[in-house]
Amino acid sequence: MIVGRPNVGKSTLFNRLTGRRRALVGNEPGITRDRILGEASWRGRRFGVTDTGGLVPGDEAEIPAAVFRQARQAIAGAAAIVFVVDGRSELAAPDLELAQRLRQTGKPVLLAVNKIEGSHAEAALAAFHRLGLEPLYPVSAEHGDGLDALLDAALPHLDSTPTEGVEAAAPSETRLAIVGRPNVGKSTLLNRLLGEERAIVSPVAGTTRDAVDAVIERGRARFRVIDTAGIRRKGATRLMAEKLSVVMARKHLEQADIALVVLDAGEPVESGVLALDATIAGYATEARRACILVANKWDLAQQLGRTKAEYEQRVRERLKFLAYAPLVFVSARGGAGIPALYAAIARVERARLQRVTTAALNRFLATLDLERAPVPLGQRVKIYYISQVAAAPPQFILFVDRARALHFAFRRYLENRLRQAFGFEGAPIVIRTRTSRAKGR
Repeated sequence: MIVGRPNVGKSTLFNRLTGRRRALVGNEPGITRDRILGEASWRGRRFGVTDTGGLVPGDEAEIPAAVFRQARQAIAGAAAIVFVVDGRSELAAPDLELAQRLRQTGKPVLLAVNKIEGSHAEAALAAFHRLGLEPLYPVSAEHGDGLDALLDAALPHLDSTPTEGVEAAAPSETRLAIVGRPNVGKSTLLNRLLGEERAIVSPVAGTTRDAVDAVIERGRARFRVIDTAGIRRKGATRLMAEKLSVVMARKHLEQADIALVVLDAGEPVESGVLALDATIAGYATEARRACILVANKWDLAQQLGRTKAEYEQRVRERLKFLAYAPLVFVSARGGAGIPALYAAIARVERARLQRVTTAALNRFLATLDLERAPVPLGQRVKIYYISQVAAAPPQFILFVDRARALHFAFRRYLENRLRQAFGFEGAPIVIRTRTSRAKGR
């Protein structure tokens, strides 16, 4: 695992080792807060890497204290610790205190003096011998210099697996992205699903910046759950870290299989659903992700006198474009509704992977009264047959008599009828057209 004070280059080193731009990197201190997990390989061996938030011993403010607790949990499970210091800065009291605390863990500690480039490297290293951690490893995380010696020293301490001659297939997993406004309970939901404090939870909006992911195995099912940063309005993001967090949240949403769109049911507003909730849900539909609406803090909503029927009516009115998504009521803090959420995930996963045979689809087509479909006369097309060409999400091809874009009302009519006949709960449906040669024959 990688530890150190804020802004010494821990996330840059993490990204260099894992070969992915997984952790946010910027000039603002304190960008990383939660533990970020990755995988690296060296000399034919594969091992896990953990990036932690910047540590400031003795800082009792809420976020720094929570970061420190997260790091302590990671240290307890680490096989070796890479302590990163900034080779361009003078040693500070927090560096000395961190070095002392890390020695007391009894774990192997490797001192990586980062940002060491050029001919003055040896002179720059001299001051860091005061930390009492030998030998020193001068590195440049940004350019990759010196990492070979650091990894050679770390490898004997790591629980690693061979990368050559092994063909063990990784079990299939469903990727779940938890998305929503800041402070709706996304990190609390992740921690509840995991059964441990994996993400920092705080009433401070915008606490989560990096996307925090973890694997859950439940029976035969395997889920990779990603807690993304709260998505704000563009004008409400000021710090560069916040802007990058929103960009990364949308990126992880596009890579997910199912989006858990979290709503704050306990918010003391009349509808309980805000315009920004609709915008975020719209991002999920634009990315063609399957969706589940999660009404969190339902215990607080009940204290406000709300009923499930009343709240669902308001949600459906505001999010009409997600009429096909199930709505699950939970209290992430107390754990109520979590079994129902897992049941909804299982149903939606089956739906997004569902395939319908061409024979069944064309029997379905024969039952439609297309003459009464809500389409202007000049916009009508004749459908010869229909076929499903892909799943995840379900995609259908209509073979029609002429090249014309389907009228939106007709497309919605077909989608609603497909759902009535075959389900597809929570899954978006994609309908395309192709001109059939049947007309020419």
